[in-house]
Amino acid sequence: MAQLSLRGIKKRFRDTEVLHGIDLEIGDREFVVFVGPSGCGKSTLLRLIAGLDPISDGEFVLNGHRMNDVAPSRRGIAMVFQSYALYPHMDVYENMAFGARLMGLDKPEVERRIAEAAQMLRLEALLKRKPRELSGGQRQRVAIGRALVRKPDVFLLDEPLSNLDAALRSEVRLEIAKLHREIGGTMIYVTHDQVEAMTLADKIVVMNNGRIEQVGSPRELYETPANTFVATFIGSPRMALVDVTRDGDRLVLANGGSILVGNMSGPETLKLGLRPDTVQLVRGASAEGFAGRVEYTEYLGDNAYVYVRLADGKLLSARTAPNDLYAPDEAVTVTVAPGPAHYFSAEDGRRLTP
Repeated sequence: MAQLSLRGIKKRFRDTEVLHGIDLEIGDREFVVFVGPSGCGKSTLLRLIAGLDPISDGEFVLNGHRMNDVAPSRRGIAMVFQSYALYPHMDVYENMAFGARLMGLDKPEVERRIAEAAQMLRLEALLKRKPRELSGGQRQRVAIGRALVRKPDVFLLDEPLSNLDAALRSEVRLEIAKLHREIGGTMIYVTHDQVEAMTLADKIVVMNNGRIEQVGSPRELYETPANTFVATFIGSPRMALVDVTRDGDRLVLANGGSILVGNMSGPETLKLGLRPDTVQLVRGASAEGFAGRVEYTEYLGDNAYVYVRLADGKLLSARTAPNDLYAPDEAVTVTVAPGPAHYFSAEDGRRLTP
């Protein structure tokens, strides 16, 4: 069992505060992903949980015990780093055995744990190889196996796939998801890739500038983002934010047409959030919708994304059928189904419910 509580966690480097009071609860067996842009503090927070850096203020509690001053080796936590950090002079077996031996385990127990981890990660045929004889994906599996043999309460993974190519990232991502199902441990995973977050997480923690913007399931963050930062960070292609003015039952784009949304209350000016699957395109000019011109099209085989520049200069994307071709600079009208659209404050970016 592993339940974590982060209460008012702050981190300072000299006079610079990089984490500004993090409050977070992580339940037993949860797969939690910290996601956010580079420099947002997600890896720093992971290092505080691991004990690799001291906490400046606040309290970290693991299974009811305060961990602030507990040595990393005594926290029951194992960490997998972005760089594989394998010992180059040791073979795979010795790399995986090293941490287990430091725990004082006897030889039969070490061998049993390595055999279990090797079978789970498909490393049986690689145990006598040196790291230089392995591919990137194999090295990452060895790094995960080295953590696995310690049987920790909590697994920490700091951008473990960033050094892999696209095909290997997909393969190892599936292995990590399968590993979590099989061992049932609590995992905390750091990434800047929102696709990894959406596909792996039970719960996503979106961070920005040392603060938590929103915590929720992938579906919650995609369908009900708390603010414009979360809205544009989660989802690919990203959500477009269009500045509009409310005029009765219509939303008006400056010098670019309007859409009918029906009776709604709220501020006179707001940001309209549009994901590609809520946008529809009509060729040519139309009285209903926003005027725009096609910039370019991304053909992806099973579908395509058409990028349209609106009259106010904003760029949005629309998902279309792959055989529905649009020429660059073609005039189109953007229409929107009002139900799936999102609304945000023009002042502070918070989500609105008109």
